[in-house]
Amino acid sequence: MDQDFDAGFSGEEYDTDEDCASEDDGIEVAQADAADAESSPSSDCQVLAPEQLSTELNKIAAETSAIVGLSPQLCRIALHHLRWSKEILLEKYYENESPQQFFKKFDRDFPLDLNYVVQALPPRSGTCLICYDQKMLTGLSCGHLYCLACWHSYLSTRFHEYPDPFVLCPEPKCKQVVGDEIAMKLLTNEADKRFYQRVLINSFVECNKLLKWCPAPNCDKVIKVSHPECRAVTCDCECTFCFKCSNEWHEPIDCELFHPECRAVTCDCECTFCFKCSNEWHEPIDCELLSKWIKKCSDDSETSNWLNANTKDCPKCHVTIEKDGGCNHMTYCPKCHVTIEKDGGCNHMTCRSQTCRFEFCWTCLGPWQPHGSGWYACNRFDDKAAKDARSQQENSRAALQRYLHYYNRFANHQNSLKFENRLMEQIKIKVDQMQAQSFSWIETQFLIKSVQVLNKCRRTLMYTYAFAFYLQPNNITSIFEDNQRDLELATEQLSEVLEREINPESDDLVVLKQKVQDKCHYVDTRRQVLLKHCQEGLERNQWIFRTAG
Repeated sequence: MDQDFDAGFSGEEYDTDEDCASEDDGIEVAQADAADAESSPSSDCQVLAPEQLSTELNKIAAETSAIVGLSPQLCRIALHHLRWSKEILLEKYYENESPQQFFKKFDRDFPLDLNYVVQALPPRSGTCLICYDQKMLTGLSCGHLYCLACWHSYLSTRFHEYPDPFVLCPEPKCKQVVGDEIAMKLLTNEADKRFYQRVLINSFVECNKLLKWCPAPNCDKVIKVSHPECRAVTCDCECTFCFKCSNEWHEPIDCELFHPECRAVTCDCECTFCFKCSNEWHEPIDCELLSKWIKKCSDDSETSNWLNANTKDCPKCHVTIEKDGGCNHMTYCPKCHVTIEKDGGCNHMTCRSQTCRFEFCWTCLGPWQPHGSGWYACNRFDDKAAKDARSQQENSRAALQRYLHYYNRFANHQNSLKFENRLMEQIKIKVDQMQAQSFSWIETQFLIKSVQVLNKCRRTLMYTYAFAFYLQPNNITSIFEDNQRDLELATEQLSEVLEREINPESDDLVVLKQKVQDKCHYVDTRRQVLLKHCQEGLERNQWIFRTAG
C-alpha cells in the first residue's frame, strides 16, 4: 500500500533551520528492469516532472484543509514553515488553544477568518509607495498599495535572492504574507512565473531526503528514490535499536538515510550523477575523497598543474617544451621529435613522419610495445624516488611527482572523454551512411553501444586514479593496479578499433561487428571486475587511505 507523500517527517520545533527527514511516499515508484545490470544503481528511483510535485503539494494542502478547516492556501503557507509535514502541522495545530495562537508562532500576520484566501485588493488609482508615480495600484489586506511594476520587481528580486516562496508585504515591519496564488498574478512575465514555481517546489524537495533535483544543465526533473524497510527491536536491557543496521532506533529516518551512501541515479535527460553529492557518477572513489581530490586539483592548478599540463620535457634532451597555444593535445615524438597532435581519445600514438613511424604511449611517452605485454606498468607509480629522498626539498619534489603521476592520468582520461564525445558524433554519421546502404537500424546499433561502453570505462579509469592517489600501498593495492592496468589496456584497444576509419563499402561489417562486440564485452567485464574488487576492499576494510594530500 502506498504511503502519503508527507508521511514520516520528523521535527519537534518550528525552527525552519532544523534538518528535514522524510521517508514519504505518495508517488508510486516506477519499477526498473532488474535484469539490466547497468541500470541497477537506479532500479529503485523515479524521475518526476515539476507538475507531478506541484499536484502533490496541492493534494497535501487539500487533505490538511479538510481536517483543520483552513483554506488550502493558508495550509500551504503553514506546511512550508513546518517542512511540509502534515502530521507535525496537525500535532502543533491541536496543541494550541486557538488557530490564531498557532499562527502567531510563525511571526506572520494571518486574518481572523481562517477560510480567508490571501488576495489582492481591487486596483485603484493613487501614488505608488515605492516609485511615487501616479498609477493603478493594488495590495493585500494590510492596505499597502503599489503599482504592478513595483510588485513584480520586488517579488522577482526577493525570489531570486531569498528563495522563500512566501514573502512578506514590501512595507517595512508589515507581516502580511503574499500567498502563492497572488504571487503568480503579480509576476508579469512567464520566466519569473516559472522560476517562482521552482522556488515553491524546491521548498518541498529540500524537505525530503528522498528527493533531489537533477544537476544537469537546463533539466527541471526531480529524482525520487525508495528505501528498504527497517524495524525496531528491544533487548532485555531496554536498549532499542535497528535490527537492520544495529544502530540506535532512528525512526522515521531509514538506514540508508541514517548513513547516507553515494549511489548512481539517472535522469530522463540521460545524466547519471551521484545522489549524495550531485557530482557526475564517480565510482570507485567515495564523495569525501572526491571532494578532497577536486579541491587539491583546484588549489594546485595555478602552479605545478598548469606547467605540467602545458609543457613536456623532451625524452631525449629534457628541454621543457610548451605545447602550442596551451592545448592539451600536442607533444613531440620521443624518437624523432616531430610535433604530434592528439586528435582522438586513444593513447596509442604513431609518429606520422614517414622516416620514423615510432609507436608510443601518449601518457608516459614510452614505447607502445610493452603496453601490450605482461610487464605493462604505465599505470603504476614508481615510489623508488620517494624512498630515496633525504632532504625536505627532495621529499617535496617526490610528493609533487607522485601527485602529478595520478593527476596526469586523471586529466588524460578526462580529455579522452571529450575526444570520444566527438567520436560519438562521427559514429552516428557512419551509422546513417550504413543505414542508407540497406543496413537495418538494429544492425548498426552495436557501434553506438560500443562508444557508450568506452565512455563508461574512461570515466571509471579517470576516477580510479583519484582513488589510487589516496591509497596506502599494500598487497591489495597491487591487485587493484593489475585490474586497473587490464582495464586501461582493454580500453585503449577498443578506442583504437572505434577510431579507425570505417568504410561501409569495403569493410566486412560482420567481422567488424563481431570484433567490436567481443572487445566491448571484454572491456566491460574488466570494468566490473575492478569495481567489484574496490567494493569488496571497502566492505572488508582492506583499503588504507592517506589522510594527507
